[in-house]
Amino acid sequence: MRRTVLTLLLALLAVPAAAAERLTLVLDWFVNPDHGPLIVAREKGFFAAEGLEVELIPPADPNDPPKLVAAGRADLAVSYQPQLHLQVQEGLPLARIGTLVATPLNALVVLADGPVKSLADLRGRRIGFSVSGFEDALLGAMLAGAGLSLTEVELVNVNFNLTPALLSGRVDAVIGAFRNFELNQLALEGARGRAFYPEEEGVPAYDELIYVARRDRLDDPRLRAFLRAVEKATLWLVNHPEEAWDVFRRSGRELDDELNRRAWRDTLPRFALRPAALDVGRYARFAAFLAEHGLLEEVPPVESYAVDLFARE
Repeated sequence: MRRTVLTLLLALLAVPAAAAERLTLVLDWFVNPDHGPLIVAREKGFFAAEGLEVELIPPADPNDPPKLVAAGRADLAVSYQPQLHLQVQEGLPLARIGTLVATPLNALVVLADGPVKSLADLRGRRIGFSVSGFEDALLGAMLAGAGLSLTEVELVNVNFNLTPALLSGRVDAVIGAFRNFELNQLALEGARGRAFYPEEEGVPAYDELIYVARRDRLDDPRLRAFLRAVEKATLWLVNHPEEAWDVFRRSGRELDDELNRRAWRDTLPRFALRPAALDVGRYARFAAFLAEHGLLEEVPPVESYAVDLFARE
């Protein structure tokens, strides 16, 4: 009897553990607190518990992630809801499958001790930007609420150097500043910023960061496993913010600095607690906003570019 049991145990030990399913995810930018749930899911074993080995890849060019997914060279990408609408119109076969950051981060930022106290004070002033197109529409809508138009301000391309351009006086304001980063950057430089938030100035609310996949691969079971792991990681992160910060900062030497510590604090309440859940009305309203401002030729059905994978089961 003991020999039989020993034989069975040896046989079980000889069976190799199931190999983890590999999944590649291209980030929107270098690793930063916006990616907190992804780092926690990897470092705390939430991906592994779902049978996944997820490779997080910072992009060489921030414009590349959705294109790599569309070309089949990556499984997922972190991208932006506003850009998704435009990319789908251009023919990229993409779909939103989940949300990472569920509120806008984009803001118009000025120096608090400067001459701009309200949006109306921007008349005749210089506004720095990094990406034309959506930011123009966003700025135009915000200015319209203050009785201004884009023709009454001077737009200056500052090539992602938003904080230096503002501090040097090259511009009077910047659009495209992330409220969880640029405001903290200014504070660390000894300056205080004032932010004007698009969702409070006539722009419909939207998801800042989302997960996108190829539209023809939505039945891949790895995608649902990924979303389950991210949801568990997000809930753990929210329940244990200080421990989660330690996990995050220890995952890369370059992450352990004061700017990331402050940005971590400001980003925590913005993570999507239900990453897979889709607010169809919200996406439809934002698409209508883009169409109204000439960025979309028509408003397509939300289901053609955004899905709740668990509602498809």
